[in-house]
Amino acid sequence: MRVNIYYGGRGVLDDPTLYVIGKMQEVLEELRVTVERYNIYEQKNSIATLPQTLKEADGIILATTVEWLGIGGYMQQFLDACWLYGDKEKISKTYMQPVVMSTTYGEREGEITLENAWEILGGLPCSGLCGYVDDLLTFEMNQDYSLIIEKKAENLYRTISQKMKSLPTSNQAVTKTVLRTQDLGLTPQESEQLSKYVSDDSYVKKQKEDIEELASKFKGLLDKTEEEDDAIAYLTDFESHFKPQEGFHAKYLFIIEGKKKPLVIAVEEDDVQCSYGKQDGIDVYAKMTTDVIERIIAGNMTFQRAFMTGELTAKGNFKTLRMLDEVFDFTA
Repeated sequence: MRVNIYYGGRGVLDDPTLYVIGKMQEVLEELRVTVERYNIYEQKNSIATLPQTLKEADGIILATTVEWLGIGGYMQQFLDACWLYGDKEKISKTYMQPVVMSTTYGEREGEITLENAWEILGGLPCSGLCGYVDDLLTFEMNQDYSLIIEKKAENLYRTISQKMKSLPTSNQAVTKTVLRTQDLGLTPQESEQLSKYVSDDSYVKKQKEDIEELASKFKGLLDKTEEEDDAIAYLTDFESHFKPQEGFHAKYLFIIEGKKKPLVIAVEEDDVQCSYGKQDGIDVYAKMTTDVIERIIAGNMTFQRAFMTGELTAKGNFKTLRMLDEVFDFTA
């Protein structure tokens, strides 16, 4: 039989959980159980790979200390890794005993949290141990407390060796119907490999750099496409609806919201030149939104009406401004 102990505390000398799991380890080894202990705080950079260590275990002890609120970050990260990368088939056959000692309020809630988490993962929880410790020395010297700890270790041994069954719980039902990990279509071996990649800082850094490089390339392509679209937008519309006016010549500059460059239209009697950019000798400066110019081009509004309603603002020669509707007839 093999039992793994996962300790999620900070490893401080006066942590009562260290004393409890040390005592339980002694009892289990006397019963000829192979015990392997993992201090999660020592492996904080490779927590994603820890679920792989569940493979050979018949049972585990999840031990943590409540120092101010909840089970602590290291244990939560380990449980997250089990949810994301653990072999659920193996977890479903693994017994778990929670051990939660507290130096403040909340040891019972911590024990319940670990039990619920393991049930949601599909595992087999067994009777746990929790307690409040005000003075560690007094706690260690109390023989009654030592006897309780030993009995809990023996109970774990009997539960695993006899493969004790338990009644179904609502957590298991919720897991089957509601809670599911994102289906990536990975085998347990592939999930294990993924967890190795996730814990490899250099690999993750390289992946982020590659993603950023690809994103910048795509952004460059999109910007280029947008610039190309901006360079030709509305040009053919004005050219195709141009109506020459004898003796008329003018230069219009349209500032259109959303366009990086202004639209310049130069009329010379029977010729029209449309382009984006800045030019000298402008007779009329006009400003409008893309919605307004598109409505004008669609024939739903005239330049004069847009100006009168304030949707188009302009400065310059207003007689030349009024000529826009005669030079460019979008109502036809």
